[in-house]
Amino acid sequence: MRNVRPRIETSGNLIPSNRKSLQLYLIRHGETSWSLAGQHTGVTDVPLTEQGEAQARELEPRLREVSFSSVLTSPRLRARSTCELAGFEQTAIVEPGLAEWDYGDYEGKRSVDIRRERPNWNVFRDGCPGGETPMQISDRADSLIAKCLGLEGNVALFSHGHFGCVLATRWIGLNVTLGQHFALDPASISILGHKVRDPKVRVIKLWNEGPRHIRQA
Repeated sequence: MRNVRPRIETSGNLIPSNRKSLQLYLIRHGETSWSLAGQHTGVTDVPLTEQGEAQARELEPRLREVSFSSVLTSPRLRARSTCELAGFEQTAIVEPGLAEWDYGDYEGKRSVDIRRERPNWNVFRDGCPGGETPMQISDRADSLIAKCLGLEGNVALFSHGHFGCVLATRWIGLNVTLGQHFALDPASISILGHKVRDPKVRVIKLWNEGPRHIRQA
């Protein structure tokens, strides 16, 4: 286990903010064999591939530029491993609310296979039998947001693809079904924050940027 470097704010490419202004840095886990195959991965603890581990390590020099007041991670192995390889193994707190959508009977299946039986199926609209409904995951995202609103400064959230899209929709007050229009790549960074001149308005400041391609939003 390597040492964690101190988090120092700089004027680098990632967006600095004062410590009282809440910004959520949403980080999807690195590649797994199931994500590569397009299999729905909810509760199954699939490890990162070698490429996924490399992606997670590439996050470290970028996230090191940001001073984080809190680091929260999904309890799933792939998210925790990404968090650790990105340099937060000693500071992260496991947050169950960041877990991926519970796919129930569709765990491990691909969308293309599910649609052979249900041609119009859409997880954001229909949910999963034996798993979470859109309303349930929307409520979970709302609960997490309420918890985060009690924090200050930059908060890192290591999470997952579908839940990350749900979180973004709920952050800006959209219905969870609109999550289908968002996409999150492995080891991507997104930033949820507030409008500079109207801090009551929540905005998406950065979306789905790879660790080597962060630009100021």
